[in-house]
Amino acid sequence: MKKISTLLRYLKDYKGKIALYFLSNLLGILAGGLSLSMLAPVLAVLFKVTNSAPQKGSGLVGKFTGAINDVITAEGPMTALAYICVIVVAFTLIKNLFLYVSLYILNPIRNDILRRLRDDIFIKTLSLPIGFFTEERKGDLISKMTNDINEVELSIMSVLEVFIREPLTILFYLVSMIIISPQLTVFLVLFLPIAGLVIGVISRSLRKSSNIAQEQLGSMLGVIDEMLVGMRVVKAFNAEKTMHARFMKLNNTLFRTRNKLAARKELASPMSETMGVMVVSVILWYGGRLIINNQSELTGTAFVTYIAFFTQIINPFKNLSSAFSNVQKGTSALERIEQLLFADNNIKELPDAKPVNDFKESIEFRNVSFAYGDKQILRNLSMTIPKGKVIALVGASGAGKSTLVDLVPRFHDVTGGEILIDGINIKEYKIDDLRRLMGVVSQDPILFNDTIYNNITLGTGGATLERAEEAARVANAHTFILNKPEGYDTMAGDRGVRLSGGERQRVTIARAVLKNPPIMILDEATSSLDTESERIVQDAINTLMKNRTCIVIAHRLSTVQHADEIIVMEKGTIAERGTHKDLLAKDGIYRKLVEMQQVK
Repeated sequence: MKKISTLLRYLKDYKGKIALYFLSNLLGILAGGLSLSMLAPVLAVLFKVTNSAPQKGSGLVGKFTGAINDVITAEGPMTALAYICVIVVAFTLIKNLFLYVSLYILNPIRNDILRRLRDDIFIKTLSLPIGFFTEERKGDLISKMTNDINEVELSIMSVLEVFIREPLTILFYLVSMIIISPQLTVFLVLFLPIAGLVIGVISRSLRKSSNIAQEQLGSMLGVIDEMLVGMRVVKAFNAEKTMHARFMKLNNTLFRTRNKLAARKELASPMSETMGVMVVSVILWYGGRLIINNQSELTGTAFVTYIAFFTQIINPFKNLSSAFSNVQKGTSALERIEQLLFADNNIKELPDAKPVNDFKESIEFRNVSFAYGDKQILRNLSMTIPKGKVIALVGASGAGKSTLVDLVPRFHDVTGGEILIDGINIKEYKIDDLRRLMGVVSQDPILFNDTIYNNITLGTGGATLERAEEAARVANAHTFILNKPEGYDTMAGDRGVRLSGGERQRVTIARAVLKNPPIMILDEATSSLDTESERIVQDAINTLMKNRTCIVIAHRLSTVQHADEIIVMEKGTIAERGTHKDLLAKDGIYRKLVEMQQVK
């Protein structure tokens, strides 16, 4: 129950409603018990034993039977039987009314807890650093946010409904049985732990298999995501059978695991029912023996009522056994969710972080180092970028260019040294304010399945259409947008699939223009475009770069030869730096890169 206690922390805001749920269940159980207590008087009337006073020691049943005796004496057995039927119907109505009220209270609590849990997971996912997602499989993350939540829902139902209502039911009827016959109840209690032990063993075996099933489902969702994203490649290389084989392997493994899981789960309920019937049979034998041999004050009608009361605790025990099975499954799902909820976020904002609203002087990298685990990416790198200057980063793939620019908006944090903006370490600034100073245009234009207008105004809080159009004109995107059937209301499609590569890139540039940041980061923004699209996008980028501090990553050196300074990176360090002309004169790495691309 340790893991469930983690889940129960969501309940602390519902104490009043849970108290009402508890009270309505208690009243419903009492009404149901009183209805069932009418069984003894009915038997007394039907079997013509009402003329004999209830035996001493019959307790609650004796009192009811005695009251019915008085009615029969005064008004006759038919009237007494009619009264009993009316009382049974009335108590049954009351019982079901309170049962409905309890569920009416419970369901909004359950749904709200699920809503909050989903929201917490989504917020946590948004807050995690970029590096977290390079280590995690997308399918596994999706599984945690969807299927695992559904498994936890069963646990919530078990905790809120079964673990409150069923123990109350068992306690009420057990107390009633003690009142009727303490001797028989003590004998009964000796058998109940045996049934609980058997069911507990089955429930504990569910947990490991459930966790394996959740992991396999995450892997399968990952294969589905890869297949959908890479459909063009799959078809181009006739890899349909290969992808199907990967999917079927995981699907068949999940099939077998879930079959084993279901077999164990479904065993809990019939096992508990079998144990219940066995206990009833033992009670019938033992109780009948006591009555026949006159070893107890228990009467025949009271004994039948006792058996009826006991049958009312069989279903609660069955429900509890099923609930424990669901809790084991939910616990495994909750453990996976907690891996995400409590994942370490090393991008932390200081409690007294400073606001920053403007960029005034420079960006300084001071002895900056960065490593992914044991892999060193950047080594003791230092440079200064004055305000208003264009700095280009060039070098072979893997030299650390993208990692370097990702450090500026704190997508990652340095593992050594520091980055300063206007002489202050960026870790001392509020993260939102820091990122508000920067616009990012990457080589892979990221668009969402929304309208072009909403993609351009992303993160602005809903800029006006006029401002979006103005930004689109700067990005050379306004004309092609107007040519779309629905203009700015045209859906971009999943990952922007309804737009061409050049159109997607121009929309992302329009997004950056609208943000109007003083610092621009351009990560190979034209590397994946054809010549015509590259020219149009490059014109938009040139306009975007005016009067801004820019950090540009480029493989095509023709796009950066007019930069104020070019930084040549090699294996995480600065190998050369200077203007295009200066670097050509050095006859070093940059000159070789230029000659390979035939840049004049």
